[in-house]
Amino acid sequence: MHSSVVRVEEAHRTFSPDWEEIVGRLDVAFQPVVNIHTGACYGYEALLRGTVEAGFAGIEDFFDACHADGVLPDIEMLLREKALSKFVGLEHHRQAKLFINVDNRGLDDSELVRRTSELLDRFGLDENAVVFEISERHPLGQPTEAALALARFKRANFRLAIDDFGTGFSGLQMLYFTEPDFLKIDRFFVSDIANDSKKKLFLAQIVNIAHLLGVVVLAEGVETEREYFTCKDIGCDLIQGYLVQRPSTDLRWLLPRYPEVEALARRERRALVSDQKLIGDQVAAVEPIRLGTAMETVFERFRADKSLTFFPVVDESDEPVGIVREKELKDYTYSLYGKALISNKAYGRKLKDFVIRCPMADINTKAENILQAYSSVENSEGIIIVDGMKYVGFLSAHSLLRVINEKNLAAARDQNPLTKLPGNNLIHEYVSETLSATEAGAVLAYFDFDNFKPFNDKYGFRLGDRAILLFAETLGRVLPRESCFAGHVGGDDFFAGFRGMEFDDALRLCRDMVDSFRRDVESFYDDDTRRTGFIAGQDRLGNAVRFPLMTVSAAVVQLPPGRPVHTVDEVSELIAHLKKEAKKSPERVCAGTLVR
Repeated sequence: MHSSVVRVEEAHRTFSPDWEEIVGRLDVAFQPVVNIHTGACYGYEALLRGTVEAGFAGIEDFFDACHADGVLPDIEMLLREKALSKFVGLEHHRQAKLFINVDNRGLDDSELVRRTSELLDRFGLDENAVVFEISERHPLGQPTEAALALARFKRANFRLAIDDFGTGFSGLQMLYFTEPDFLKIDRFFVSDIANDSKKKLFLAQIVNIAHLLGVVVLAEGVETEREYFTCKDIGCDLIQGYLVQRPSTDLRWLLPRYPEVEALARRERRALVSDQKLIGDQVAAVEPIRLGTAMETVFERFRADKSLTFFPVVDESDEPVGIVREKELKDYTYSLYGKALISNKAYGRKLKDFVIRCPMADINTKAENILQAYSSVENSEGIIIVDGMKYVGFLSAHSLLRVINEKNLAAARDQNPLTKLPGNNLIHEYVSETLSATEAGAVLAYFDFDNFKPFNDKYGFRLGDRAILLFAETLGRVLPRESCFAGHVGGDDFFAGFRGMEFDDALRLCRDMVDSFRRDVESFYDDDTRRTGFIAGQDRLGNAVRFPLMTVSAAVVQLPPGRPVHTVDEVSELIAHLKKEAKKSPERVCAGTLVR
């Protein structure tokens, strides 16, 4: 390690021996970046340690001092070497990427890319093994100028990530001009996101835009299971944070796979299995072209398979980088000397010069989200499907429509024919998934009409159906779609589920629906009945009875986070008890918590 540092210093000695001694005392910690669906380690971020012990107020103060002394580029190279030397000590480093932070103030050093490539050669690593993180901590200047500086990295096959996305004012401009491979969402948007609907909205839109551009989204600072599940539901691809592992200077603590994350993902996987199978059945396993493939071979692929007008392109790790289309090559294909010119090693262009971005989606993504990604991109050839960030195949527009059609048919088979709401099978599936996700709080509500039979007997089944439809419409109007589930058990029984919502808020919505239905259904009665407030009838024994106007009762079950695993039968038993109490209550609402 010491000898390699000396070689770099001799070639680019621009700083005093004091800096060399300081760098020698610093250390590098690694924090894993993990696939949100599988728990497999995708890479590690290199984080500097020891700056306070070296006499600085912190990491930022250290780099400010380097910049002020004019040694920032050389210090970064020495730190880069220190990180790479430690990284290759990991047994599984060939299957991981190293995320390295770059100080923006050194980006105009034209030698930075070349020196880094030479450093990687010494450690036997390819350029695509490194991801450079660019942040807005220091001004980047004009976005177009920054894009030109960063283009040097991309031409050398380095990956780029925008770090701390969302903290600066020019983040969207950076995303537009730099065309990064990764977008690292700042901890601000992740912190307590499960309880913040505004953060959910912001993150959902950022993820959607990123995926449309073929950019992988990484959520930083994930510390709780609730934050994990929200980020996963919104569509983030990778996570980093204390929930996975704290930064460690000891390589023995760094794993190729994190079973805890895999276990969390498995809890929700049942909800996506049907989509995954539908998507998997329609994906075309188009053989991709490697990024380093010679252009003669690329031309041959198009000549050999005239049915395809494009091919997916992957790097050495089988991760997709985009597609190459036949129409971009036509100028060379039909030119007299086109193929010879493009194949010339000295002057010709390489495959990477023709690769264009293409929307990507994980195979676990909901079909509707994939359709949204496809429909938002003009002239899109389709969607590249990945599993664990590795290329799986290509989903064309025709195949995607078949997926959506199959899913709609399956959903229609379990819809209630009157209200078109999900029926018993989907309700049971929702309850089972909610009960298994014990780390997240939830609320389940069961609604049952009061005095529906006397109303149906007096006014007929058509008006009875209208009353049922009225409550179904009330569910749709009151419940927020992004966090609630509404179902129709059958007859005059309904169900609602609440995830990512505080219990008091869910209880308030249930009361609103009960009160709204009570007011609205009065218009279904004739004037005399509405004025007297009852329907005159007989009970089963023939006795004269006055039946009050129709209402609905709600049994509301709270499922707190961190609860033990409960069964569907236990929930059903509690709902039956709460329903009886609700019918006795003037408010027609009774709530309880499931406890052992």
